[in-house]
Amino acid sequence: MRTILWENNTIKLIDQRKLPDTFEVLECKNVVELGEAIKTLAVRGAPALEAAGGYGVALAAFERDFTSVEEIKEYIKKGAEYLASTRPTAVNLFVGIERVLKEALKGERVEEVRELALKEAQRIADEDVERNRKMGKIGAELFEDGDSILTICNTGSLATVYWGTALGVIRSAVEEGKKIRVYACETRPLNQGSRLTTWELMQDGIDVTLITDSMAGIVMQKGMVNKVIAGADRIVRDAVFNKIGTYTLAVLAKHHGIPFYIAAPKTTFDWSKKADDVKIEERSREEIIYCNVKCGKTLMAPQDVKVYNPAFDPTPLELVSAIITEYGIIHPPYDRNVPEILKL
Repeated sequence: MRTILWENNTIKLIDQRKLPDTFEVLECKNVVELGEAIKTLAVRGAPALEAAGGYGVALAAFERDFTSVEEIKEYIKKGAEYLASTRPTAVNLFVGIERVLKEALKGERVEEVRELALKEAQRIADEDVERNRKMGKIGAELFEDGDSILTICNTGSLATVYWGTALGVIRSAVEEGKKIRVYACETRPLNQGSRLTTWELMQDGIDVTLITDSMAGIVMQKGMVNKVIAGADRIVRDAVFNKIGTYTLAVLAKHHGIPFYIAAPKTTFDWSKKADDVKIEERSREEIIYCNVKCGKTLMAPQDVKVYNPAFDPTPLELVSAIITEYGIIHPPYDRNVPEILKL
């Protein structure tokens, strides 16, 4: 099924906090519930957040009865502002929110505002599926039968509406008949690699081996992988922002002469900005000091220890071998080729 969908004026999404223990569908009936789902990573991944942001604006329009078109417009504006505050780094969230809000505000009646918002949100979701499929097929050209690929975090169906970005490329290569082996970093501290990526790949019957993040170096040193692929939450003129640990993989790959690829749609590019302009989300200390945040009982560190917990890191574009997009594979020099291929 799709990671996120609209049904009976409710947003339904796979609750990624529960995987792989249980598969549950979470229902969000108002913007506050959706915002909490975004903040607590029940839904995550840049493309999935784009759809969530779009659907969230539509959800605000259906939350209650409105007496005038002015009232509903003010209400959805406030809902959009709240949703935009939930996670600051992934640019796709803002793209989805702004796109649906702009379309909804064209409405001249309450029902027209609702209709326009929902139609645009559904268009965003459908486009995501289409572009991921296209990106996967394009990116599969970079991979050969017998490749062993290292990846980090989760970039599959769970991070998108369906199919995936980096994992979508791997899926497409396997779909073409190529035998691919995947090494998945656990991706501390929330273990999206061990909990989500391995679960997805095993569901698809794709050969996957789990490693801890600190094992990436020896895996490359021993020649156990010959390519690395990751997704992105924002791509600016000088860096790729992705899950914490991506920069480490890029440096290691460079040292070992291993191609390092990024797979991301056009909406992830924020080409007017540079790395210093981007706010990196810092998450709670509990994610690091507790073994299981859900139960909050087993300490992994002293209760009062100081904690630094950034969710993302910037990888300089000079370390990226190529960027896979739905418009084609972009090679260096990026300052020239990104605007040319993506028409930015």
